[in-house]
Amino acid sequence: MYYDGHVHTPFCPHGSSDTLEMYIERAISLGIRGITFTEHAPLPKNFIDPAPTKDSAMFYEDLGDYFDQVNKLKKYYKKEITINTGLEIDYIDGYEQETSQFLREVWPELDDAILSVHFLEIEGNYYCMDYDENVFKDMVERSGGLSAVYSQYFKTVNQSILHSFGKFQPNRIGHITLAKKFQTYFPADFSYEDQIYEILKNMSERNMSLDYNGAGAVKPYCLEPYPPDWVVKEAQKRKIPLVYGSDAHSAKGLGQGLDQFVPSAALTSPLLLNTSK
Repeated sequence: MYYDGHVHTPFCPHGSSDTLEMYIERAISLGIRGITFTEHAPLPKNFIDPAPTKDSAMFYEDLGDYFDQVNKLKKYYKKEITINTGLEIDYIDGYEQETSQFLREVWPELDDAILSVHFLEIEGNYYCMDYDENVFKDMVERSGGLSAVYSQYFKTVNQSILHSFGKFQPNRIGHITLAKKFQTYFPADFSYEDQIYEILKNMSERNMSLDYNGAGAVKPYCLEPYPPDWVVKEAQKRKIPLVYGSDAHSAKGLGQGLDQFVPSAALTSPLLLNTSK
């Protein structure tokens, strides 16, 4: 029995067409006691999606329907599984004001939320860093090397932790080592431990929780969870709560990566952390 705090839906343009009911029924069959649907929140209206297919996030006009459907299913399945209404919010450097306004707008609907970094600005252009290995290669070449991409990513994650959205603050940080998604294709020959330590220190000081994300374990160029074992152990030393997230974009993705987690990792539930409010 465990909780999955990072689940996507058919409202995701780059996900599957699996229905919300399919996710829920699959979760129940796996013995999952609760889930948070954390669809990619609509991007700021003045931000152009840099993904080649322009499909990084749900459409703003679908937001009301998303909330309505999740709320109906929360009631329908309340005796079988706990369902939280959530969003995965993008922290985009330079768009904090727009994000703050959006959070104020949707906050009454949310039980839970994740704050993640997917977009980096290089030479005046934004990139969706986890789109595919070709986009990532372009980022490496334009930024001056792999270490520059890693450094900017971890710097931006740290900014997301340090930035205050006031009472509308998502307190779980998503997949903090997403920069390693293509690590077997782009192996790092440099250390980034100091930046990780700084991130964990700031998370601990702000009582934030960590998305222990299984998706990296099934990505062909990553083959490990986000974050890897040593980071999880450092987080545990600092008493940072770990919330399992499958980051599933289809019903069959629920539970992914759990077999590669640190055996001693104590997973908790957003229900116990009250992470978004």
